[in-house]
Amino acid sequence: MSENQITQEELTLLIEQTYKVEKEFTELKQSYDHLQGTVEKVVEFLPNAIWILNENGEVFLQNSKARELWQLFELMEFRDDDYELNFEDRSYIVKSSTHKDKKMFSCTDITEQKRRENLATMGQMAAHLSHEIRNPIGSISLLSSTLKKRVLPENIPIVDEIQKSIFKIERIIKATLMFSKGIRINKKVFKFSKLREHLINDCGSYGYSKEISFIMPENDFEIDGDIDLLEILFSNFLFNAIDAIELDDEDTGVIELVYRYEDNTHKFYVYDSGVPIENKKELFEAFKSTKVKGNGLGLVLSAQIAEAHGGKVELLDTNKKGFGIYIA
Repeated sequence: MSENQITQEELTLLIEQTYKVEKEFTELKQSYDHLQGTVEKVVEFLPNAIWILNENGEVFLQNSKARELWQLFELMEFRDDDYELNFEDRSYIVKSSTHKDKKMFSCTDITEQKRRENLATMGQMAAHLSHEIRNPIGSISLLSSTLKKRVLPENIPIVDEIQKSIFKIERIIKATLMFSKGIRINKKVFKFSKLREHLINDCGSYGYSKEISFIMPENDFEIDGDIDLLEILFSNFLFNAIDAIELDDEDTGVIELVYRYEDNTHKFYVYDSGVPIENKKELFEAFKSTKVKGNGLGLVLSAQIAEAHGGKVELLDTNKKGFGIYIA
Protein backbone atom coordinates (compact mmCIF):
# COMPACT_ATOMS: atom_id res chain seq x y z
CA MET A 1 0.00 0.00 0.00
CA SER A 2 1.43 3.39 -1.02
CA GLU A 3 1.82 6.43 1.26
CA ASN A 4 -1.04 8.26 -0.54
CA GLN A 5 -3.53 5.52 0.09
CA ILE A 6 -5.67 5.59 3.25
CA THR A 7 -6.87 2.64 5.19
CA GLN A 8 -10.48 1.70 5.73
CA GLU A 9 -10.11 2.66 9.36
CA GLU A 10 -8.87 6.13 8.45
CA LEU A 11 -11.67 6.56 5.93
CA THR A 12 -14.26 5.61 8.53
CA LEU A 13 -12.71 8.09 10.98
CA LEU A 14 -12.77 10.83 8.32
CA ILE A 15 -16.45 10.20 7.59
CA GLU A 16 -17.25 10.29 11.30
CA GLN A 17 -15.40 13.59 11.69
CA THR A 18 -17.25 14.99 8.67
CA TYR A 19 -20.61 14.03 10.19
CA LYS A 20 -19.53 15.54 13.49
CA VAL A 21 -18.55 18.84 11.88
CA GLU A 22 -21.80 18.88 9.89
CA LYS A 23 -23.79 18.23 13.06
CA GLU A 24 -22.01 21.01 14.94
CA PHE A 25 -22.57 23.38 12.00
CA THR A 26 -26.29 22.50 11.93
CA GLU A 27 -26.60 23.04 15.69
CA LEU A 28 -24.71 26.33 15.43
CA LYS A 29 -26.95 27.50 12.58
CA GLN A 30 -30.05 26.52 14.56
CA SER A 31 -28.71 28.45 17.56
CA TYR A 32 -28.05 31.46 15.36
CA ASP A 33 -31.53 31.25 13.81
CA HIS A 34 -33.03 30.90 17.28
CA LEU A 35 -31.03 33.89 18.52
CA GLN A 36 -32.02 35.95 15.48
CA GLY A 37 -35.65 34.95 15.99
CA THR A 38 -35.41 35.97 19.65
CA VAL A 39 -33.91 39.34 18.69
CA GLU A 40 -36.70 39.90 16.16
CA LYS A 41 -39.29 39.05 18.80
CA VAL A 42 -37.71 41.45 21.30
CA VAL A 43 -37.56 44.23 18.70
CA GLU A 44 -41.19 43.57 17.75
CA PHE A 45 -42.22 43.66 21.42
CA LEU A 46 -40.72 47.12 22.00
CA PRO A 47 -43.33 49.93 22.19
CA ASN A 48 -41.40 52.28 19.90
CA ALA A 49 -40.42 52.06 16.25
CA ILE A 50 -37.01 50.42 15.71
CA TRP A 51 -34.80 50.35 12.61
CA ILE A 52 -31.42 48.56 12.49
CA LEU A 53 -29.15 49.31 9.51
CA ASN A 54 -26.14 47.39 8.20
CA GLU A 55 -22.82 48.89 7.09
CA ASN A 56 -24.35 49.81 3.70
CA GLY A 57 -27.08 51.84 5.35
CA GLU A 58 -29.76 49.32 4.42
CA VAL A 59 -32.48 48.30 6.87
CA PHE A 60 -32.11 44.62 7.69
CA LEU A 61 -34.29 44.55 10.83
CA GLN A 62 -37.35 46.60 11.84
CA ASN A 63 -40.55 46.07 13.79
CA SER A 64 -44.15 46.58 12.66
CA LYS A 65 -44.32 50.09 14.17
CA ALA A 66 -41.32 51.05 12.07
CA ARG A 67 -42.98 49.71 8.94
CA GLU A 68 -46.03 51.88 9.66
CA LEU A 69 -43.78 54.96 9.94
CA TRP A 70 -41.64 54.34 6.86
CA GLN A 71 -42.37 57.87 5.61
CA LEU A 72 -41.13 59.29 8.91
CA PHE A 73 -37.93 57.22 8.61
CA GLU A 74 -37.08 59.06 5.39
CA LEU A 75 -37.06 62.35 7.33
CA MET A 76 -34.80 61.11 10.13
CA GLU A 77 -31.08 61.80 10.36
CA PHE A 78 -28.31 60.16 12.39
CA ARG A 79 -27.27 62.42 15.29
CA ASP A 80 -25.41 61.99 18.55
CA ASP A 81 -28.07 63.89 20.49
CA ASP A 82 -31.78 63.10 20.81
CA TYR A 83 -34.10 65.34 18.85
CA GLU A 84 -37.81 65.93 18.29
CA LEU A 85 -39.53 65.45 14.95
CA ASN A 86 -43.07 66.46 13.95
CA PHE A 87 -44.91 64.36 11.39
CA GLU A 88 -48.62 64.37 10.45
CA ASP A 89 -49.72 66.31 13.57
CA ARG A 90 -47.79 63.92 15.85
CA SER A 91 -44.61 64.54 17.85
CA TYR A 92 -41.78 61.99 18.06
CA ILE A 93 -38.50 61.78 19.96
CA VAL A 94 -35.71 60.24 17.85
CA LYS A 95 -32.69 58.45 19.36
CA SER A 96 -29.80 56.88 17.43
CA SER A 97 -26.75 54.79 18.34
CA THR A 98 -24.03 52.61 16.76
CA HIS A 99 -22.56 49.20 17.57
CA LYS A 100 -19.61 48.07 15.48
CA ASP A 101 -20.81 48.53 11.89
CA LYS A 102 -24.54 48.67 12.76
CA LYS A 103 -26.73 51.73 13.29
CA MET A 104 -30.00 51.75 15.23
CA PHE A 105 -32.79 54.31 15.19
CA SER A 106 -35.50 54.49 17.84
CA CYS A 107 -38.59 56.65 17.40
CA THR A 108 -41.13 57.18 20.21
CA ASP A 109 -44.51 58.93 19.93
CA ILE A 110 -44.64 61.64 22.65
CA THR A 111 -47.75 63.44 21.40
CA GLU A 112 -49.94 62.53 24.39
CA GLN A 113 -47.18 63.33 26.86
CA LYS A 114 -46.72 66.78 25.34
CA ARG A 115 -50.48 67.32 25.25
CA ARG A 116 -50.75 66.55 28.97
CA GLU A 117 -47.86 68.86 29.76
CA ASN A 118 -49.39 71.65 27.69
CA LEU A 119 -52.79 71.11 29.29
CA ALA A 120 -51.29 71.30 32.76
CA THR A 121 -49.48 74.54 31.91
CA MET A 122 -52.51 76.09 30.23
CA GLY A 123 -54.75 74.99 33.10
CA GLN A 124 -52.49 76.67 35.65
CA MET A 125 -52.33 79.88 33.63
CA ALA A 126 -56.09 79.90 33.01
CA ALA A 127 -56.85 79.29 36.69
CA HIS A 128 -54.57 82.16 37.71
CA LEU A 129 -56.19 84.53 35.20
CA SER A 130 -59.67 83.44 36.29
CA HIS A 131 -58.88 84.25 39.91
CA GLU A 132 -57.61 87.68 38.88
CA ILE A 133 -60.69 88.40 36.73
CA ARG A 134 -63.33 87.07 39.12
CA ASN A 135 -63.26 89.94 41.64
CA PRO A 136 -63.61 92.83 39.16
CA ILE A 137 -66.31 90.92 37.26
CA GLY A 138 -68.20 90.44 40.52
CA SER A 139 -68.04 94.18 41.14
CA ILE A 140 -69.23 94.96 37.61
CA SER A 141 -72.13 92.51 38.04
CA LEU A 142 -73.19 94.16 41.30
CA LEU A 143 -72.91 97.65 39.82
CA SER A 144 -74.93 96.69 36.74
CA SER A 145 -77.78 95.42 38.96
CA THR A 146 -77.74 98.76 40.83
CA LEU A 147 -77.56 100.68 37.57
CA LYS A 148 -80.56 98.85 36.13
CA LYS A 149 -82.72 100.22 38.94
CA ARG A 150 -81.67 103.81 38.28
CA VAL A 151 -81.41 104.24 34.51
CA LEU A 152 -84.15 105.54 32.27
CA PRO A 153 -86.51 102.82 30.96
CA GLU A 154 -85.23 103.23 27.41
CA ASN A 155 -81.70 102.42 28.60
CA ILE A 156 -82.60 99.19 30.39
CA PRO A 157 -81.93 97.02 27.26
CA ILE A 158 -78.35 98.33 27.28
CA VAL A 159 -77.88 97.22 30.88
CA ASP A 160 -79.47 93.87 30.01
CA GLU A 161 -76.84 93.34 27.32
CA ILE A 162 -74.11 94.21 29.82
CA GLN A 163 -75.49 91.63 32.25
CA LYS A 164 -75.68 88.98 29.54
CA SER A 165 -72.02 89.60 28.68
CA ILE A 166 -71.11 89.38 32.37
CA PHE A 167 -73.03 86.09 32.60
CA LYS A 168 -70.94 84.63 29.77
CA ILE A 169 -67.67 85.77 31.36
CA GLU A 170 -68.71 84.30 34.72
CA ARG A 171 -69.43 80.96 32.98
CA ILE A 172 -65.94 80.94 31.46
CA ILE A 173 -64.37 81.70 34.85
CA LYS A 174 -66.42 79.01 36.57
CA ALA A 175 -65.60 76.43 33.90
CA THR A 176 -61.87 77.24 34.02
CA LEU A 177 -61.67 76.96 37.82
CA MET A 178 -63.69 73.74 37.79
CA PHE A 179 -61.41 72.27 35.12
CA SER A 180 -58.27 73.13 37.12
CA LYS A 181 -59.64 71.80 40.43
CA GLY A 182 -61.55 68.79 39.11
CA ILE A 183 -65.19 67.68 39.39
CA ARG A 184 -66.60 67.26 42.91
CA ILE A 185 -70.04 65.65 42.81
CA ASN A 186 -72.76 65.99 45.44
CA LYS A 187 -75.65 63.72 44.44
CA LYS A 188 -79.23 64.25 45.63
CA VAL A 189 -82.58 63.21 44.21
CA PHE A 190 -84.38 66.09 42.44
CA LYS A 191 -87.18 66.62 39.94
CA PHE A 192 -86.33 67.30 36.31
CA SER A 193 -88.82 70.19 36.30
CA LYS A 194 -86.47 72.09 38.62
CA LEU A 195 -83.53 71.55 36.27
CA ARG A 196 -85.70 72.52 33.28
CA GLU A 197 -86.61 75.82 34.98
CA HIS A 198 -82.93 76.59 35.59
CA LEU A 199 -82.04 75.83 31.98
CA ILE A 200 -84.77 78.10 30.61
CA ASN A 201 -83.52 80.94 32.83
CA ASP A 202 -79.93 80.29 31.77
CA CYS A 203 -80.83 80.49 28.09
CA GLY A 204 -82.57 83.78 28.74
CA SER A 205 -79.48 85.14 30.50
CA TYR A 206 -77.20 83.88 27.74
CA GLY A 207 -79.00 85.99 25.17
CA TYR A 208 -79.55 85.58 21.43
CA SER A 209 -80.78 87.74 18.55
CA LYS A 210 -82.82 85.24 16.51
CA GLU A 211 -86.20 83.69 17.12
CA ILE A 212 -85.39 80.33 18.69
CA SER A 213 -87.95 77.73 19.70
CA PHE A 214 -87.01 75.54 22.68
CA ILE A 215 -88.68 72.14 22.89
CA MET A 216 -88.10 70.38 26.23
CA PRO A 217 -89.59 67.30 27.91
CA GLU A 218 -92.88 68.15 29.61
CA ASN A 219 -93.06 65.01 31.73
CA ASP A 220 -91.51 65.15 35.18
CA PHE A 221 -89.25 62.50 36.66
CA GLU A 222 -86.62 62.07 39.36
CA ILE A 223 -82.86 62.12 38.84
CA ASP A 224 -80.28 61.13 41.42
CA GLY A 225 -77.46 63.54 40.70
CA ASP A 226 -75.80 66.88 41.33
CA ILE A 227 -78.27 69.43 39.99
CA ASP A 228 -75.69 72.24 39.88
CA LEU A 229 -73.26 70.18 37.82
CA LEU A 230 -76.00 68.84 35.55
CA GLU A 231 -77.18 72.39 34.97
CA ILE A 232 -73.68 73.21 33.72
CA LEU A 233 -73.65 70.09 31.56
CA PHE A 234 -76.99 70.73 29.82
CA SER A 235 -76.54 74.50 29.56
CA ASN A 236 -73.23 73.96 27.74
CA PHE A 237 -75.00 71.98 25.03
CA LEU A 238 -77.90 74.44 24.86
CA PHE A 239 -75.54 77.42 24.60
CA ASN A 240 -73.57 75.68 21.85
CA ALA A 241 -76.84 75.09 20.02
CA ILE A 242 -77.77 78.78 20.39
CA ASP A 243 -74.38 79.83 19.00
CA ALA A 244 -74.79 77.45 16.05
CA ILE A 245 -78.21 78.93 15.23
CA GLU A 246 -76.85 82.48 15.55
CA LEU A 247 -74.26 81.62 12.88
CA ASP A 248 -76.87 80.12 10.56
CA ASP A 249 -78.35 82.07 7.62
CA GLU A 250 -81.92 81.42 8.76
CA ASP A 251 -83.73 83.96 10.94
CA THR A 252 -85.28 81.28 13.11
CA GLY A 253 -84.04 78.11 14.77
CA VAL A 254 -85.13 75.13 16.83
CA ILE A 255 -83.44 73.48 19.83
CA GLU A 256 -84.96 70.23 20.99
CA LEU A 257 -84.20 68.24 24.15
CA VAL A 258 -85.59 64.70 23.93
CA TYR A 259 -85.74 62.31 26.90
CA ARG A 260 -86.01 58.53 27.22
CA TYR A 261 -85.41 56.15 30.10
CA GLU A 262 -83.84 52.90 28.96
CA ASP A 263 -81.62 50.26 30.57
CA ASN A 264 -81.74 52.05 33.95
CA THR A 265 -80.24 55.12 32.26
CA HIS A 266 -81.58 58.65 31.71
CA LYS A 267 -80.97 59.31 28.03
CA PHE A 268 -81.18 62.86 26.70
CA TYR A 269 -80.73 63.95 23.09
CA VAL A 270 -80.01 67.58 22.17
CA TYR A 271 -80.78 68.58 18.57
CA ASP A 272 -80.44 71.98 16.90
CA SER A 273 -80.99 73.47 13.45
CA GLY A 274 -77.77 75.51 13.48
CA VAL A 275 -74.64 75.31 11.36
CA PRO A 276 -72.88 71.92 11.12
CA ILE A 277 -69.91 71.03 13.34
CA GLU A 278 -66.65 71.73 11.49
CA ASN A 279 -63.98 69.72 13.30
CA LYS A 280 -65.53 66.76 15.09
CA LYS A 281 -62.16 65.37 16.23
CA GLU A 282 -61.51 68.37 18.51
CA LEU A 283 -64.94 68.45 20.15
CA PHE A 284 -63.82 67.01 23.48
CA GLU A 285 -60.27 68.40 23.51
CA ALA A 286 -59.52 70.94 26.26
CA PHE A 287 -58.71 74.48 25.08
CA LYS A 288 -59.64 73.57 21.52
CA SER A 289 -62.89 75.00 20.26
CA THR A 290 -64.74 74.69 16.97
CA LYS A 291 -66.32 78.08 17.71
CA VAL A 292 -64.71 81.48 17.21
CA LYS A 293 -65.70 82.65 20.71
CA GLY A 294 -65.39 79.34 22.51
CA ASN A 295 -62.79 78.58 25.19
CA GLY A 296 -62.74 74.83 24.53
CA LEU A 297 -63.78 73.72 28.02
CA GLY A 298 -67.57 73.44 27.79
CA LEU A 299 -67.82 69.99 26.21
CA VAL A 300 -64.77 68.69 28.12
CA LEU A 301 -66.43 69.58 31.43
CA SER A 302 -69.74 68.18 30.22
CA ALA A 303 -68.07 64.86 29.47
CA GLN A 304 -66.41 64.82 32.90
CA ILE A 305 -69.69 65.63 34.66
CA ALA A 306 -71.50 62.86 32.78
CA GLU A 307 -68.74 60.38 33.66
CA ALA A 308 -68.96 61.44 37.33
CA HIS A 309 -72.65 60.43 37.13
CA GLY A 310 -71.77 57.04 35.65
CA GLY A 311 -72.66 58.10 32.12
CA LYS A 312 -71.16 59.72 29.05
CA VAL A 313 -71.78 62.20 26.24
CA GLU A 314 -71.33 61.57 22.54
CA LEU A 315 -71.83 63.10 19.14
CA LEU A 316 -74.77 61.38 17.47
CA ASP A 317 -74.29 59.74 14.10
CA THR A 318 -77.75 60.54 12.77
CA ASN A 319 -79.33 62.65 10.06
CA LYS A 320 -80.19 65.28 12.68
CA LYS A 321 -77.30 67.19 14.21
CA GLY A 322 -77.19 66.37 17.90
CA PHE A 323 -75.55 64.97 21.01
CA GLY A 324 -76.44 62.17 23.37
CA ILE A 325 -76.23 62.70 27.14
CA TYR A 326 -76.49 59.61 29.32
CA ILE A 327 -76.88 59.70 33.11
CA ALA A 328 -76.98 56.48 35.15
